[in-house]
Amino acid sequence: MPKWIFVTGGVLSGLGKGLVSASVSKLLQLRDQDMMPVKCDGYLNIDPGTMNPHEHGEVFVLEDGTEVDMDFGHYERFLGVKGKGDWNLTSGKIFQEVIDKERNGDYLGKTVQMVPHVTDQIRDKWENSAQEEDADIVIVEVGGTVGDIENMLYLETIRQMRSELPEEDTFLIHTTLVPYLETTGEQKTKPTQHSVKDLREEGLSPDMIVGRSQEKLTEEVQEKISLFCDVEKEAVISDPNLESVYELPLLFEDQGVDEIISRKMKLQTRNKDMQDWKKRVKALRNGEIAMIGICGKYMDMEDSYASVEEALKHAAVEEGGKIGIEYIDTENFDPEKLEELDGVVIPGGFGSRGVQGKIEAIKHCRENDIPVLGLCYGLQLMVVEFARNKLDIDAASAEFGDEDQEYVVKHMPDQEGIDQKGGTMRLGSYKAELTGQVKEIYGSEMASERHRHRYEVNPEYHQKLEQNGLKISGKTGNGELAEYVEIPEHSFFIGTQAHPEFNSTFEEPNPLYHAFTKTAQNQTP
Repeated sequence: MPKWIFVTGGVLSGLGKGLVSASVSKLLQLRDQDMMPVKCDGYLNIDPGTMNPHEHGEVFVLEDGTEVDMDFGHYERFLGVKGKGDWNLTSGKIFQEVIDKERNGDYLGKTVQMVPHVTDQIRDKWENSAQEEDADIVIVEVGGTVGDIENMLYLETIRQMRSELPEEDTFLIHTTLVPYLETTGEQKTKPTQHSVKDLREEGLSPDMIVGRSQEKLTEEVQEKISLFCDVEKEAVISDPNLESVYELPLLFEDQGVDEIISRKMKLQTRNKDMQDWKKRVKALRNGEIAMIGICGKYMDMEDSYASVEEALKHAAVEEGGKIGIEYIDTENFDPEKLEELDGVVIPGGFGSRGVQGKIEAIKHCRENDIPVLGLCYGLQLMVVEFARNKLDIDAASAEFGDEDQEYVVKHMPDQEGIDQKGGTMRLGSYKAELTGQVKEIYGSEMASERHRHRYEVNPEYHQKLEQNGLKISGKTGNGELAEYVEIPEHSFFIGTQAHPEFNSTFEEPNPLYHAFTKTAQNQTP
């Protein structure tokens, strides 16, 4: 049976529990532990796929096509694992499964209750996934904060497991806020004390407290938290603001986080080191190799394009430096904003808002030979722009055009007539047969990337587009779906129907992002 690490949060959400989970897991991988990350969210949505990025941040797509919380991006980028849909639980998903069981008579006429039936379902999901993966350690992150009604059932499940399993088989990390009060000039521990008090009311006591703060926790603050929260001083861990999230495993290593966990859980000694990781982190402190603009409409929340930003960082590190990123709002687009950039990314999205600005940005990049990478909707808008200005037709997409226009982008046949929104798009990994520049970039005649879309380039226009200079350089096996487009004469004008950012990690950058970044780097004076 596996061992279990539980990560909870207090005071407020957004403290970075996912990064804590990913960093701890990264360190324990050095002890040859097969880590399986699990994320539990209290909301009643089955998954985050229908949520607005303004509210929830980016939707991350797994290999199997499951739309999950963006914390899975951290897990995959840090650990190099491929997540699975059963590793992301939501209250909506759990309740639906329990109700389905009740309707099928699985409970033999019993009164179905939150405890034990819902908590048993949660535990069964965790344990079945752990058994399927033959995991050494399952690290379970509980979303939200202690005291939220939404996550009480997850905490109760943890309480039951902690009381039943041997002491060395579980470990609880509690992440809290340690604010700095300017009027008194000191870090305040009271929010942490109250948060731990709330946790204890749920029948749980932390083995480790991670204090999120502006600066490193002072020794006095660590001693105070240790005293009032009944945690050893060495297990009060400082998690200050950092220049890069990739510094966090190194900071935790310096504080002996994995040593503390390993002693309690009786894990084997470490037989690997973080030298390669340290070299890459060091590269992040070097100068900027290029300035990239991300042209989108979800500008109020940077997490909306988290994976795009991280994939650019990974590619820059591979070249020994860091990337500069400027967000450009396409609802109020001005081409002059592109003048100082070395490259432009047109990310995915939905709907008509901000579309014209994206099309104008693509046109400017095409005409001025600025490297441009189009992602999903970005590829579709590349086709629309090219058709309008090179084929001289009134082109549009069925997603935002009117009946008088020519739809060079249309619904995929299997998407026609679908009314249900959640989980019905073309999702997950699909292979494409490559030619041209993308074949050289991937070093293969085949590429597999993750997708999330309903629309495709209209096959009726494939030949006309190619005859006029927009090469379709990647297609599905049946040759019907355009997966990549490019203009060979351009320094870098490539669009993909996929989201290659989901297949980029800190230690293994995605090839397409790497090639784009290298080209942009060459534009820098």
